Amino acid sequence: MMKRFWLRTVWMGLALALCAPAQVEAPRNLYLLKQELRTYVESGQYKREIADVALQASKYLQKRLRKKDDRKLAVVFDIDETTLSNLPHLLEDDFGYVPERWDEWINQGRAPAILPVQVVYDIVVRNKAAVFFISGRRETQRASTERNLRQVGYETWTKAYFKPDDDPRKARDFKIVTRREIAQAGYQIVLNIGDQDSDLVGGFAERTFKLPDPFYLEF
Repeated sequence: MMKRFWLRTVWMGLALALCAPAQVEAPRNLYLLKQELRTYVESGQYKREIADVALQASKYLQKRLRKKDDRKLAVVFDIDETTLSNLPHLLEDDFGYVPERWDEWINQGRAPAILPVQVVYDIVVRNKAAVFFISGRRETQRASTERNLRQVGYETWTKAYFKPDDDPRKARDFKIVTRREIAQAGYQIVLNIGDQDSDLVGGFAERTFKLPDPFYLEF
């Protein structure tokens, strides 16, 4: 009798142990994380890391575009946190995301250029390669975004792609398909630069360069 009781107790203990939720360490305090983000920006580290990636991209591009190549060469740029900076809005909203305020910010078209990436853009234009923008911004935001790009110095491009308003695809899937479309149109994408993995994965580019972005993730 005692043996059966002991066995039942052991099995019950094992069952409870298996059903018990795993111990998960508490996430770091949100206030402290935001303070770290502000320090990262205000110390200049964010700008330095952007400049470093852009310099690498510029050096590669200058060598690549000097090579004789009869194909139509192209470079793909993301927009948010790549060619345009939303940092003023992010700081104003304490790194939060309120869809209505985000849309208002985009419609105002006040985002400044990210200057090190603009140097990459200028190299492409001077060498008469094609410029393509592929953005997760919606098609209804095209007019304000294109106006913003031109106002800060991105004055010419071959085509800008924006995600259709009712498109259910993730950003990465939309961008992969779009790069494939560019390749099928006869362009050789020699460089693809963005701040998210979703900007860069999936091929159709000789080289990819990822800029830092600790502020948000796009899938």
